[in-house]
Amino acid sequence: MSSNASATEPTTKPAKSKKMLIIGGVLLLLLVVAGGAAAFFMSQRHGPEDGEASAASKAPLSAPTFLPLENMVVNLTDPSGDRFLQLGITLELADEKTASDVKKYLPSVRSGILVLVSQRTSSELLTLAGKEKLAVDIQREVARPLGFRVPAAGEARSARSPEDEDTAPRRANPVRRVLFSSFIIQ
Repeated sequence: MSSNASATEPTTKPAKSKKMLIIGGVLLLLLVVAGGAAAFFMSQRHGPEDGEASAASKAPLSAPTFLPLENMVVNLTDPSGDRFLQLGITLELADEKTASDVKKYLPSVRSGILVLVSQRTSSELLTLAGKEKLAVDIQREVARPLGFRVPAAGEARSARSPEDEDTAPRRANPVRRVLFSSFIIQ
């Protein structure tokens, strides 16, 4: 028996070591493939950002300038007539020069905003779509004295009158966004 046990021992040890070698090789191969796949996906993820960085270096973006306006209280056109809106607005502008220009026209801008808001109902302004439409309308009202025309939401190009069409190339609107800092309906 002992000769039989010693005869099987050498044959099982090489068989076990071959299996371990094969398993180790497969694991190593899987690690290499997984590492290569991870490197590929990471390079793909960073690829567009590098392209954006080169585009950004060609046209440097300036930091926006924020211009907070004084809070406004406006009566709304609800059927009961008892509703009003306290509105706080901050304008995101392209640069300091635009902020200076808006300040020159501030009485006209505030008046235009008050007229815009006073034509709304509370039910209209309580929806997200109503707030977004109001922000676009306010953006248009602020841009108008600066010489920029922002088309109304859904306004078709053919619906514009010929005198609205300017022959000068279109410039980017320096009023980037209208941000609501306060929006209370009572």
